[in-house]
Amino acid sequence: MNVVKNDSVLIIAGNQRGKKGRVLKVFPEKNRIIVEGINLIKRHTKPSTKNTHGGIVEKEASINASNVMVICNRCGQPTRVGRKALSDGAKIIRVRTCAKCNEVL
Repeated sequence: MNVVKNDSVLIIAGNQRGKKGRVLKVFPEKNRIIVEGINLIKRHTKPSTKNTHGGIVEKEASINASNVMVICNRCGQPTRVGRKALSDGAKIIRVRTCAKCNEVL
């Protein structure tokens, strides 16, 4: 997956198109992510020890990872994610890069 936790992303498809948010959780086996403040659903909950009153709770639901683009920290534009190998002496480190400015994400 090109998206990892704490990435800033732009929603490019669906009824939330154009909104920005931060990735809270990633499910690589299902190719889905949860973005902060995006795709809110309502759940009717019973009273419990955590929630003594119960009622209607709004929370984020997952969306497909193909519906988002990562926002580059340097140029601030939504971009595709590239991969680059950096050599650090004997080690080779693979990093994610911005396709527009080649900055390490």
